[in-house]
Amino acid sequence: MYRKTSLFLILLTALSLLMTAFVAVPAPVSQNSDTLQTIKDRGKLICGSRNDLPGFGFLNEDGSLSGFEIDFCRALAAAIFGDSSKVEIRHMTSKERFALLQSGEIDVIVRTTTLTLQRDAELGANFAPPTFYDGQGMIVRADSGITTLEELEGATVCVGAGTTTELNLADVFAGRGIGYSPLVFENIDESIAALEEGRCDAFTTDKSGLVARRTTMAVPSDWVILEETMSKEPLAPAVRHGDDTWFDIVKWVVYATFAAEEYGITSANVDDFLASDNPSIRKLLGLEGEMGTKLSLSDDWAYNVIKQVGNYGEIYNRNLGPDTLTYIPRGLNNLYTEGGLIYAMPIR
Repeated sequence: MYRKTSLFLILLTALSLLMTAFVAVPAPVSQNSDTLQTIKDRGKLICGSRNDLPGFGFLNEDGSLSGFEIDFCRALAAAIFGDSSKVEIRHMTSKERFALLQSGEIDVIVRTTTLTLQRDAELGANFAPPTFYDGQGMIVRADSGITTLEELEGATVCVGAGTTTELNLADVFAGRGIGYSPLVFENIDESIAALEEGRCDAFTTDKSGLVARRTTMAVPSDWVILEETMSKEPLAPAVRHGDDTWFDIVKWVVYATFAAEEYGITSANVDDFLASDNPSIRKLLGLEGEMGTKLSLSDDWAYNVIKQVGNYGEIYNRNLGPDTLTYIPRGLNNLYTEGGLIYAMPIR
């Protein structure tokens, strides 16, 4: 009887301690749950991007940064602060970008990053709408006579580490039975240098990247981009899991640039639209509906984005349009009304 009673008391005590532990320890709260406030307290957005790809993110001779993705970083700053200059661009390699995001060293990735299931599910990233629809390509010497991937049998192919292009290269070549030797580099500068030095026979990355980097090569006309597209590469901004408000802000800033182009609102004429009686435009520009309040922003957030940075078409043409060295026809990056995939969700 004594033994049974002792055992009962021991079990009762253990159960009591276990219940106390469950009551005393709260559910973990994400350290990323108030990114917007962290950014405001800091006084600037830290945007993970790049400074080595003309047209997307490039360091100019005067020390300034410009590019398609740099403009989306600036658009986020305009939405948060009403000042597009309140942003620090943190250059990073493909391999380190998700680690920097998870560590909190950057607030958002806006760096030619492909939205994939694995990245969305396993790397703790939430992706905003794609800002650029791309596909993987291959660049070779013009005098090589190579016109197809199959003709790269036995070739050495330069590729970036930690990229979807590295995985796609392996999958596509394995699927076609093409033997090759990969030469992997941490950044695109090293890859291009190896290509020009003849250490590899070809280089693969997104076609937009090939177009951009060809402009910086010693003799651009010495190189040709093969016609074949090896993959789908929807490039999109990414934020950490765990902060829906910040995720919503990044999403809707992207949509605001799409919507502005749909309505014909530009940085030059946005003030004229302040007199519009179109309810959708009035909501976009913060004249009614308190759309900004719903995002924990001022109601003129989208007006500031458009006024200071521009609509999607302006951002595209400024960096990748026909008057630039990095001209890439819009194609899938046209508005849906023009046969493309750029489509704004309703801001209402």
